Amino acid sequence: MAELVFFTGTMDCGKSTLALQTDWTHRSRGREGVLFTRTDRAGTATVSSRLGLAAPAEEVTDTTDFEAEVAVRRVHGRTVDYLICDEVQFYRPEQVEQLARVVDDLGADVFAFGIVTDFRTRLFPGSARMVELADRIRFLQVEALCWCGRRATHNARTVDGLMVTEGEQIVVGDVEPLGAVADAAERDGVGTVGYETLCRRHHRQHLTARRAGDAGAADIRRDDAR
Repeated sequence: MAELVFFTGTMDCGKSTLALQTDWTHRSRGREGVLFTRTDRAGTATVSSRLGLAAPAEEVTDTTDFEAEVAVRRVHGRTVDYLICDEVQFYRPEQVEQLARVVDDLGADVFAFGIVTDFRTRLFPGSARMVELADRIRFLQVEALCWCGRRATHNARTVDGLMVTEGEQIVVGDVEPLGAVADAAERDGVGTVGYETLCRRHHRQHLTARRAGDAGAADIRRDDAR
């Protein structure tokens, strides 16, 4: 029977890599599917992984209707056994409900990938609806790490390496290593938006890798150990 499965975890835990792997696995067994994404860091209509893997995809907009997407393809003779939906946190709740109907009424599997909370630790509306409706929720086993070495549980937004807690919920930022972000900020003369995964303690303390480096990471680690 078809299922709605939600794969989730923090940034850097391999969600998009798994999305591409899942698509390859099903295609290699003769199944036909469609990749969808929204606001991928690599640009429009692309599912990309930080490992360098990428594949073309359908770009989701506010007007995308997943039931219609499947129905139109089937009317034109194309088999649709499954959908791969990356960056599902950016989907509208109504679109997540459409995905549930794709499973229940059209019999296609839906494999959705996304983060649950934003940089303020607030639920994304799309992910919240996915948690409410999914047949299964799978937390990825690859654990992202905080700069301190602990398991990262929170996504932080940074400007020039310093954590911020206000702003629009959806902002595409720089995901390059810290040094590249710093170089770009210095070159452009403006603040550069980036993202970083942190453990709960350092997210609560607003203690990013750059701020820790400025303060002396060794001293901070000693304080944490007390």
